[in-house]
Amino acid sequence: MRQTMSPRLRRRETLHGYLFLLPSLVFFLGFVVIPMVMCVLASFTDASMNSNEPDHFVGLANYIELWQDPVFLKGLWNTVIIVLVSVPVVCIFSLWVASAIYKMKEGPLSFFRIVFYLPVVTGSVAVTVVWKWMYNNYYGIINYLFKGLGIIDKNINWLGDPKYALACIIIILLTTSVGQPIVLYVSALGNVDQSLVEAAEVDGATNMQVFWRIKWPQIMPTTLYILVITTINSFQCFALIQLLTSGGPNYATETVMYYIYYTAFKLFRFGYGNAMGVILAIFIALLSALQFRLAREK
Repeated sequence: MRQTMSPRLRRRETLHGYLFLLPSLVFFLGFVVIPMVMCVLASFTDASMNSNEPDHFVGLANYIELWQDPVFLKGLWNTVIIVLVSVPVVCIFSLWVASAIYKMKEGPLSFFRIVFYLPVVTGSVAVTVVWKWMYNNYYGIINYLFKGLGIIDKNINWLGDPKYALACIIIILLTTSVGQPIVLYVSALGNVDQSLVEAAEVDGATNMQVFWRIKWPQIMPTTLYILVITTINSFQCFALIQLLTSGGPNYATETVMYYIYYTAFKLFRFGYGNAMGVILAIFIALLSALQFRLAREK
């Protein structure tokens, strides 16, 4: 027989639950909600770092200026290219690798997970230094290998040529983004109901049919999570740009995140920088909502 909880005990447990949540709630309010509100409010002002000058309300002037700013438009276009290339490539490549290794024994499986996840836990500065050496115009290993294979005749300034710079950034981003999705997909594929898989194979289903009809629907929540997280990380690409190119050459690798940093902390135009941050947040929210809706319809 089910025993009902007394109102007093229910209130007591509810209070204890909220007390346990209080530290996380305070952190969330203090470092997420309040800064977001301050960012939105500051985007309507001409806020700067000069404490002697008061901030003035300028309305939508910052937002109007954004769409007339060629550097911001170039950075937005570069950011969109990074997202459109990196998100599907990361998801497809991670799923392919996970599908190839998830049935391996524990030893080889752990080895591959470590290999792919190592760039994720390695410091971004260390990874960037290695890639900067590989891309070096004079003694980089990429130029050395390509010349040895006969692909190129002379050294290419990979990070200094507008034709190649953005592609080089995307390649680095891909290598540092596939580790977590591979680990998540390995776990998701390992939790697929094997009885359904075996039943489909007995009925004569091909490997592709088993994947699309049985495995894919069961790993859809993991796929949705990977899509959203990869999209957010791609929109927020900053460290690679700052350490390698500073947005150059000729704004070929300029991104919205780097332009926000440059505008706010180099030009001290905090109001204008906050307006860019609001626009970026809106783009991320809309794209994430679209991904959720498409995944729900599958």
